[in-house]
Amino acid sequence: MKIGIVGLGLIGGSLGLDLRSQGHHIIGISRQEATCKTAIIKGIANQASTKYELLQDVEILIICTPIAAIAPTIQQLTPYLNPETIITDVGSVKQPIVEACSKLWPNFVGGHPMAGKAESGIDAVEANLFVGTAYVFTPTKQTKPKDVAKLKEIALSLKAVPHICDAQIHDRAVSWISHLPVMVSASLIKACLQEEPDTLQLAQILASSGFRDTSRVGGGNPELGVMMAKYNQEELLRSLHQYRDNLNLIINLIEQENWDNLEQILRTNGNARPNFLN
Repeated sequence: MKIGIVGLGLIGGSLGLDLRSQGHHIIGISRQEATCKTAIIKGIANQASTKYELLQDVEILIICTPIAAIAPTIQQLTPYLNPETIITDVGSVKQPIVEACSKLWPNFVGGHPMAGKAESGIDAVEANLFVGTAYVFTPTKQTKPKDVAKLKEIALSLKAVPHICDAQIHDRAVSWISHLPVMVSASLIKACLQEEPDTLQLAQILASSGFRDTSRVGGGNPELGVMMAKYNQEELLRSLHQYRDNLNLIINLIEQENWDNLEQILRTNGNARPNFLN
């Protein structure tokens, strides 16, 4: 199958690497000539260019740009595509993307591979990045079942676990398990930085696995964090308010020295946590 990938960073590059290893012909598109050359050297793409003309025969096109660039990119490249081409994306927010892009291209299907790491860019590309991870697709009532079937086949070939759901439900769920943790983690780091210099210095020396795990996503790509907040604002605010209410509850229990109720909350949370782990 001939597959186009626009945006050759961590996700786009890793998709290209895995799909090309399965025998697909991968055409990579980047704004930078240097990135195109790197994609060829690393085996990410069979062909790589800054020109959209190469995409005219692709069967599936995956847009791997930042969220803000997805719709504008599709608008720019549609004159070069076969009308039967299926376009999907990898953005972490779906409702506004699906709404905008479905108007631009009738064969658009929202997508979100739930994979990643702290590093970004083509140098961070990793083989088998999607193994065992969820890969969400958010078709609309107008989406052709055969298009969804082809995308599920791609996800399964990556050894990911495909899930089909409504775009709004996706955004609400992701606000809890992806976008909220970024903001909470960022708030933790910011609060620590406001400590007295001597205490802060010692905290930085003593920090180990607990702080590393809790703060990891808050120290990631700031552009991505802003895009999460901007494009999933309503759902993120909803989860942040509920999180704040629960944090206030724990503050009150500690102030009241209500250790029994605090222990019960911690025990309940400990029992529930495995249900959130793949």
